[in-house]
Amino acid sequence: MVTTQNADGVLKSYYLDAVARQLDLSANPLLAAIERTSSDVWGKDVKKAVVYGVHGGIAAGSEDGPLPTATDGGYAQLTATLKNLYGKIEISDKALRASQSNEGAFVNLLETELTGLVRSASFNLGRMLFGDGSAKLATVSKAEDGVYTADSVRNLAVGQGIDVVSSTGSTLAYGRTVTSVDRTNKTFTLSGTELTIDGSSIYAQSSRGLELTGLGAIFSTTGTLYGLDRATNGWLVPHIVSTVGTLTESAIQKAIDMVEANSGGHINFIVCSWGVRRALVNLLSEKCALQPMELAGGFKALSYNGIPVVADRFCPEGTMYLLNTDDFRLHQLCDWQWLEGDNGRVLRQIDSKACYAATLVKYAELMCYRPCGQAMLSGITEA
Repeated sequence: MVTTQNADGVLKSYYLDAVARQLDLSANPLLAAIERTSSDVWGKDVKKAVVYGVHGGIAAGSEDGPLPTATDGGYAQLTATLKNLYGKIEISDKALRASQSNEGAFVNLLETELTGLVRSASFNLGRMLFGDGSAKLATVSKAEDGVYTADSVRNLAVGQGIDVVSSTGSTLAYGRTVTSVDRTNKTFTLSGTELTIDGSSIYAQSSRGLELTGLGAIFSTTGTLYGLDRATNGWLVPHIVSTVGTLTESAIQKAIDMVEANSGGHINFIVCSWGVRRALVNLLSEKCALQPMELAGGFKALSYNGIPVVADRFCPEGTMYLLNTDDFRLHQLCDWQWLEGDNGRVLRQIDSKACYAATLVKYAELMCYRPCGQAMLSGITEA
């Protein structure tokens, strides 16, 4: 007979590894290409010592002349706080009791919940990779009859929980649910009463300022990154071309060449918006046969001079990132684990509700050790 106790055992022994593997390798092709490590984690923080530039100590000299002097520069410490990533499933007591005498029905119940969890987590992890850590999803430019027009809706999905924050920083609404998204007209609707939110921002529920340090933060040119000021650490600024226009092979190759000149690194992964990928296909299809590539996690990609090119729904429009994934690590305290109570149980009753919940947790942060070894082309005319 199925009970909450043996349900606990199934979640721990059978489903945990499978779910963790899906979230690590199948959630997003860029995430799958980035190595995960538990090194350099100190308490709640990641502290990573990095080397930049060329160190002194190498010189030509005379046979009896002095030896070269080594320079002291070129070392820095990157510091960031581990982010708390959660995923939650809920099973009603009624559904659990209905499947007590039918193990097949119980397995289907769990698999349905976990499939939904993986889908939701994959969506949000992919979104975070391209964000700036703020959890901002969109800015509302117009609100009329309960329909809200945004600058972009690529980060929105039906069923998503959001908070609404005014232009002055005050929270206007907590925990609203996105009820519809019109991607053609860039509009969406929300649960609850109509809000006057022109000029306000939409954030992921309860996540404001708490998400992974994604490409949006890494490709900023001002402020700080991992505790260091970009103004005095020029190697923290990637190579950025912001007004590309019509995409050309020369523009792509020049960015790749500049990365090698600036850092000595080599581009091994390209990610772009869907429209930019179409422009790239149009550019190259008349000149050569586009060869598909298979990446970690089973993802498919196009090949540009041997470099995989992946289109991602969360990549900003008109944008292409040219990355060296060897410069990235996802530092984590541990891989995905179930949050356990004092009695070691992961499936626990929700207070005042006839439901049981289990929560996956991971404490992690994305770091780029060499931002100057990355490039971004934006303002590309999409096809």
